[in-house]
Amino acid sequence: MTDDKKSVPSVSVSYARNGSSTKANALGMRPMQERAYERRGEQYLLIKSPPASGKSRALMFIALDKLINQGLKQAIIVVPEKSIGASFHDEPLTKYGFWADWTVAPKWNLCDAPGSDNGGKVNSLGAFLDSDDKVLVCTHATFRFAVDKFGVEKFDGRLIAVDEFHHVSADPDSKLGQHLGSFIARDKVHVVAMTGSYFRGDAVPVLAPQDEAKFDPVTYTYYEQLNGYEYLKQLDIGYFFYSGSYADDILSVLDPNEKTIIHIPSVNSRESTKDKIREVEHIIEALGEWQGIDPATGFQLVKRPGGKVLRIADLVDDDPAKRDKVSAALKDPAQKNNRDHVDIIIALGMAKEGFDWIWCEHALTVGYRSSLTEIVQIIGRATRDAPGKIRARFTNLIAEPDASEEAVTEAVNDTLKAIAASLLMEQVLAPRFNFTPKNPQSGPVEGFDYGEGGYDPSKGNVGFNEQTGQFHIEIKGLAEPKSKEAARICTEDLNEVIAAFVQDKTTIERGLFDEELIPEELTQVRMGKIIKDKYPELDEEDQEAVRQHAIAALNITQKAKEIALTGDGARDEQPSANTALIDGVRRFAMDVRELDIDLIDRINPFGEAYAILAKTMNEDSLKQVRAAIAAKRTSLTPEDAKELAVRASRFKKERSRLPSIDAQDPWERRMAEGAVAFMRFKKEGRYDG
Repeated sequence: MTDDKKSVPSVSVSYARNGSSTKANALGMRPMQERAYERRGEQYLLIKSPPASGKSRALMFIALDKLINQGLKQAIIVVPEKSIGASFHDEPLTKYGFWADWTVAPKWNLCDAPGSDNGGKVNSLGAFLDSDDKVLVCTHATFRFAVDKFGVEKFDGRLIAVDEFHHVSADPDSKLGQHLGSFIARDKVHVVAMTGSYFRGDAVPVLAPQDEAKFDPVTYTYYEQLNGYEYLKQLDIGYFFYSGSYADDILSVLDPNEKTIIHIPSVNSRESTKDKIREVEHIIEALGEWQGIDPATGFQLVKRPGGKVLRIADLVDDDPAKRDKVSAALKDPAQKNNRDHVDIIIALGMAKEGFDWIWCEHALTVGYRSSLTEIVQIIGRATRDAPGKIRARFTNLIAEPDASEEAVTEAVNDTLKAIAASLLMEQVLAPRFNFTPKNPQSGPVEGFDYGEGGYDPSKGNVGFNEQTGQFHIEIKGLAEPKSKEAARICTEDLNEVIAAFVQDKTTIERGLFDEELIPEELTQVRMGKIIKDKYPELDEEDQEAVRQHAIAALNITQKAKEIALTGDGARDEQPSANTALIDGVRRFAMDVRELDIDLIDRINPFGEAYAILAKTMNEDSLKQVRAAIAAKRTSLTPEDAKELAVRASRFKKERSRLPSIDAQDPWERRMAEGAVAFMRFKKEGRYDG
C-alpha cells in the first residue's frame, strides 16, 4: 500500500512547536491554568480546554483559593468514573511555586474506596459534609445518590467541581443535570465545570440556556494547546471508505509501525459483523503470525513479516480476568514513559475519555460515531505530546454505500454524518477568528502580524497573532453584533452554530450532491433558519450578524484548506511549521482582492469536502449516492419561501428594487421565486397568524 492510501486527510494542520503550552509560570501554572486561575473569583466557571491541557491541576489551584481566600467550606470534585479520580491525588504544588499543596485525605478519595457508588460511599459523603475536612473526590454516580439522599441545601457554601462536564445533560432523565439546575436555582454553591469536548450540538444540550448564561467561560483552544507543544507538529484528520468487511481492508489505513488505538464498531452498528471477538482475531491475523500471550501483561504477541513482534492490547474480550489484566498493564505507572510497552490497542467502549497513552500516533475509528463529543475524546487520545512524536492522525474508516444493499439510505446518512464531523473538527483545530467590518475608520489591532508590508488601510487585511492563535480578518459589509449575547456567540459559540449547520441533513445533502445548488440557499437561507431556531431570543439584526460570522468562519477555513491541500505545502514531506492553514487564509484573502460578505455567501461550504469525497470514494458508489439524494429533492417549502421573502425584502432595501425573476444572477432569481411562493402560501393560509 502506498502512504497516500494510508492517509487521505480532509485536513492537515501544522503547528509551530513553540513549547509555550508546557511552560510554567512562577506559580507553577501552564498558560491554560493561569488563564483559568485569573477567573477564580467567579461563582460559576466553565473551563473548555482540550485533553492533556492540565484541567485537573487548574482546578486544584482554583479550589485552594476558594477554600482559603474566598471562604468556601469544602470542595467536592465529581468525576465520571473511578479511574479519573487518580488525577486528583495529592500534589506538592508548593514545590513548583504555588502557595499551598493539594491534599486529599485517603478516606475522602471515594474513587479509591471499595464498594458500589450507592451505599457506603453515599454515607461517607454525608460524613464528609459534617466534618471539618476540606476536599472530597467521588464519581458522578455517588454524587447523584448523595444529593438525592441529603438534598441540595446540605451542600450550601461549598464548591462543586464537575470534571468531564459533557456527561451532564439538560435531558429530564438526567439526574446530574437536574441536580445542577437545582444548585444554580438555589444559588448557594460555587460550580467549576470542566470539559475537553463541549458540544451542545450533540443530541441533548448540556445545560438549559438560562443556566448556561450564568457561567463565565474560560476557553483554551486546540490550536493554542498544540501550537505550544515541544514535539508534535502535525495533525491529520481524514476518512477512508472500504467495501466488504472492514477487517479485510484495515491494513489500507493501519500502519503497523505507528502506535495505534483501533476502536472497532459497536455491535449494533451497520459496520459490525456482530462477532466482535472474531473481528479482533481477524485484525490480528491481518497483522501477522500470532506468537501467543505475554504472561506478565496479557498482551497478544504478533510477528510481522519482517520479523518485528507487535505487542497488542485487546480490550474487547469480555472475559474479566483477561481484560482486567490487560487494563492494569496499560495503566502501570512504571511503563508510562516506555514507548515499547505496547504497539496497538484494540478497544470498543474503552480507551477514550481519560485514557492516557502519550505515545499514541494514530486513532483509527471504524464506523460512524453519532456524538461529536465522542469524536473529540477519541482524537484527544492521539494529541498528547511525546518525545520523537512529530505527527498524529485520526482516521474514520467508513463503509462505502452500496446501492444493492437495502440499507443504502442508512449508509448514505452515516457517510454524510462522518463528513459533517470532519468539517466540524477542522473548525475546532483551526485558529480562532475575530472578524471586523472594513470601513474608513478601520485600523490594525495590536499584537497581530499583517504579513509582508504590514497593515494596508486601502484594502481588507488579515492579521495573525501566533501567541494567542487568533486571526483578525476585515470583511466589507459585515454586520456587527449589537447585544452582549450576540457578541458572546460570535466570540465563544461559532463552532456550536457550525455544528448545527453541518449536521443538518438537508444542508449537507444539497451542499455535496445538488448540482443546481445556489450557495446562498445554504449560506443565507438554511444557516439563517438554523440561527433563528437556535437563538430565538436575538433580534433579526443580531441573528444576521451571527449568521455572517459563522458562515465566514466556515467558508474561510474551507477555502484555506483547499489551498493548503493543493498548494505548495501539500507537496512537502513535512509542511513548514504553522503555515499551511494560516497561509491558506492569507492567500485566499489576497486572491480575492477584497473580502466581502456577499462573496463569502457565494461559496458552497461543502465544495472542498466533495472534492475529497470524489478522490476517496469509488466512482460508482459516488454516482449511487448522488442518485439516492437527487431522488429525494423536494420543491420549495413554506418555511424556505418565507426566509427567501425576508432576503428579497432586504435586497429591496439595499437596491431600491425587488429581485427580478429574469435576473442573470441565480441567487436573485431564487429570491424572486421565493417571494412569489411566499405570497402564494400566504394566500393559501399556510402560515400561522
